[in-house]
Amino acid sequence: MQPITIATANPGKITELRPIFGQLDIQVVGLSDLHETTTEPVEHGNTFEANATIKALSYAEQPGTLCLADDSGLVVDALGGAPGVISSHYGTDGAEDSRPRAERDASNNSRLLRELADVPDEDRIARFLCVMVLAAPNGQVLATSQGTFEGRIARSLRGEGGFGYDPLFLVGPDFERTSAELSAAEKNSISHRAKAAREMANALVSLPASTTWTSADQ
Repeated sequence: MQPITIATANPGKITELRPIFGQLDIQVVGLSDLHETTTEPVEHGNTFEANATIKALSYAEQPGTLCLADDSGLVVDALGGAPGVISSHYGTDGAEDSRPRAERDASNNSRLLRELADVPDEDRIARFLCVMVLAAPNGQVLATSQGTFEGRIARSLRGEGGFGYDPLFLVGPDFERTSAELSAAEKNSISHRAKAAREMANALVSLPASTTWTSADQ
């Protein structure tokens, strides 16, 4: 099986996914590992699955290889499901933000804390949701998978690990540690992305031998 392109430039995602797919001898590479320039598609979908599909199809066609894309984010019940599909740009209401990721994460977390300031602890229920889509360069969607990670939103940042909302996400069912306080191994055993990835990895090894892995001109 040829390497599969993961449609992300986020090193944190690649770090989480490589061990999972590596267990099945599936090699994954990120967009930064490609030897050609890719164009980022416009994610105009209203759901995680729609946006993951847009990315998977676009990045599969561009380098002409099998591509796996995910769209994931934080869903907070007290905010009616927000930040949702604009989780990575919540601080700017979904508008693209050219600031470094650490600054965007800080802005997103600050807004979340402000909006939940008056919400009691027991009502700060939230979950991370991840949808993965596997696409071939011929425009075919080969598989989808989904994972969730249940918890609550803390009142302050805790922990040095992870990225995004991890320092605010208290992991259920005991809510004693944030996702950023988990070891990489712990997080990879229970996170939304890990669950979706394990389901996708099983789908990958079950694909028929006739699957078109690369475009016809390669």
